[in-house]
Amino acid sequence: MHGDRTVRRPRRARRGTALLAGLTLAGALLAGCSGDDEPDSAGSSESGTPSASDSPYLPVPEGVELTAPGTQLKVGETATVAWEPRQDLVGVLEVTVDRLEKTTYAKSFRGWKLSSALDDAAPYFVRATVTNVGDTDLGGQRIPLYIVDGANTLVEYSSFASRFKPCPSGDFPKPFAAGATQQVCLVYLAPKGGDLTAVSFRPTQEFDPILWTGKLEAPADQAAPKGKNNKLKKQRAQRNRN
Repeated sequence: MHGDRTVRRPRRARRGTALLAGLTLAGALLAGCSGDDEPDSAGSSESGTPSASDSPYLPVPEGVELTAPGTQLKVGETATVAWEPRQDLVGVLEVTVDRLEKTTYAKSFRGWKLSSALDDAAPYFVRATVTNVGDTDLGGQRIPLYIVDGANTLVEYSSFASRFKPCPSGDFPKPFAAGATQQVCLVYLAPKGGDLTAVSFRPTQEFDPILWTGKLEAPADQAAPKGKNNKLKKQRAQRNRN
């Protein structure tokens, strides 16, 4: 075994009991042995241009307008959100979900030894751009994005003990001060082969989630180059004519 190459299975909780203490799954591990490196719409607004909240649900800097809870967005759209990572800290972010990717262990986790507890999990990558539009340093905090699977369950992203090249999932860098922007890729392991039906911002049980939906794509590094595809098509057409 070369180095500490593990990924911890995230917590998951039913949408109705999201983030409640005690509703967590036991941690399971992936160990690397290689040197190589449609959601519940109840209470939600219609999809479209993000609408501003009439009154902020948390204190935010002057001039910042929060996206209304319950807003439904498409991939590529931006929401401004606030949450409390801990009791004495309010974080304010602009979040754009850029891309949803469906992959497989065979394609993206080569060289990683899969724990039996994760054999039936379905891996997904979520790529997003986040900007700190508050006035606090959020360095080291978890990014407050979940996926909603086909069983209407919230799933947290997985954190890696060493760099995972296909999608370096992890928390905010230190520091992540006011004005900082980060393009992130987060790994989600949906239990029992679950589908990715939405990306959710839902920091507390009572919060009406802000959701992003969109088309699932193959990871960018797995897509065949367009030039190669065109060449193959021409070769097939030539064979058919002959």
